[in-house]
Amino acid sequence: MEEKKNSQVKNPLREIIDPFINLVKAPRALWGINLSYLLEGLTYFGILGLMTIYFNEYIGLNDINAGRMVGILTAGITLSMLFLGGTVDWIGVRKALLIALSIMLFGRITLTIAPQVGSGGLGGTAHSVTMLGVLGIVLGYGIYQPACYTAIKKFTSAKTAAMGYAMLYAIMNLGGFLPGLISPPVRKSYGILGVYWVLVALTAVGIILVAVILSKKTVQMAIANANEETKEKIKEEKEYEEKQSKKEKIKYYLKNFPIKDVRFMYFIFILIPVQTLFAHNWLTLPPYFSRAFTGIVAENFEFFVNFNPLLIFILAPMVAVLTAKKDTYKMMIAGTFVMAAPTFLLTLGPNIYTVFGYLIIMTIGEAMWQPRFLQWVAEIAPKNMTGIYMGIGQFPWFLTKIITSLYSGWFLMNYCPAGVQPEQMNTEKMWFIYGLIAIVSPLALWLTKGWMGKGMEKKEI
Repeated sequence: MEEKKNSQVKNPLREIIDPFINLVKAPRALWGINLSYLLEGLTYFGILGLMTIYFNEYIGLNDINAGRMVGILTAGITLSMLFLGGTVDWIGVRKALLIALSIMLFGRITLTIAPQVGSGGLGGTAHSVTMLGVLGIVLGYGIYQPACYTAIKKFTSAKTAAMGYAMLYAIMNLGGFLPGLISPPVRKSYGILGVYWVLVALTAVGIILVAVILSKKTVQMAIANANEETKEKIKEEKEYEEKQSKKEKIKYYLKNFPIKDVRFMYFIFILIPVQTLFAHNWLTLPPYFSRAFTGIVAENFEFFVNFNPLLIFILAPMVAVLTAKKDTYKMMIAGTFVMAAPTFLLTLGPNIYTVFGYLIIMTIGEAMWQPRFLQWVAEIAPKNMTGIYMGIGQFPWFLTKIITSLYSGWFLMNYCPAGVQPEQMNTEKMWFIYGLIAIVSPLALWLTKGWMGKGMEKKEI
């Protein structure tokens, strides 16, 4: 009896190791997605982390207008996912990825050459060309991310799904950290445009990688090697789709849009306050580090801006394993609180220790709730609607980017202005206000847990 009892005791270390072993044994198609996501994380965050300063120095915009332009890019991506997220459901993962990356390549080339084609300033020729480049990135990314998450759903089993979603999120964040190492030396030698050309080249490499690794044969093998549960779901979805006419498909999409579910809509919209901290990573932190600090922080601000993605790469899979069986809603409350609370550390003033404290603690909170949220949205989606559900589920993220970009520039100009000595700034008040905004999400989730608990179950249609 004692031996039987001991055999049933779970080994925490084994629980952490097993999902990684399962992931290593995942199909080649899954690794094709992960490698593509790694390069895209490097490219996307590499461009984004420099965009506010890019618009300042190369296009001639002030902080307010620069923030709004960056907001158009980031919010446009989320809005694009709303309308284009369903593309992958119609044309398949491989085609969707190749089309998306090709459109983004055009956009990034256009963005890089824009400062050299005409006059600067708001509404100038350079600004107009820049926005054409932004449009290309917006359209491409609107297809790309839903395609990747749809691929994870198809290429993982029930046993590996949680780790699959967490690793995808972690790998993109690893890519998001790499600009902190690559960007500073290139920028110091060739400027921001030099960094952008390097990232354009990496986008082209990403297209080749998808075309070679994620071949049609590879995708077919991934499905063939999936477990019975996964194969059965894919078979059901394919048979269901073949039976439907185009008119029936449209009716099905309209009937199953999640906007009718009040709890679902409340759940995704109440996350807006805490998600403003994500937007501040590229709207506020780059100017904050370069203006409010001196020495190594100011000179290598990309490293500190991209420190969060490195931590996510390390923490997200570990947290996913340790909390896989925890209640989703409780994890959302705890995670958003842990993410929001350390913002108040920055109210102590510009200090390297408070900065690292903020980045480390808020990243732990992010790792607790963000991958679980994305997994939940993907898994409650009805048959053949994963892409559109991902788009709808991230619509509040679109609003977050728009709202934050509208006021972040004003706060910078008033509390962290360019050309002013750090001791004359008032960044403490800026971060106090931002902390009050972010803490609204966990408080609201906690106050409505009784009502929301009834709507968190998975839907199977």
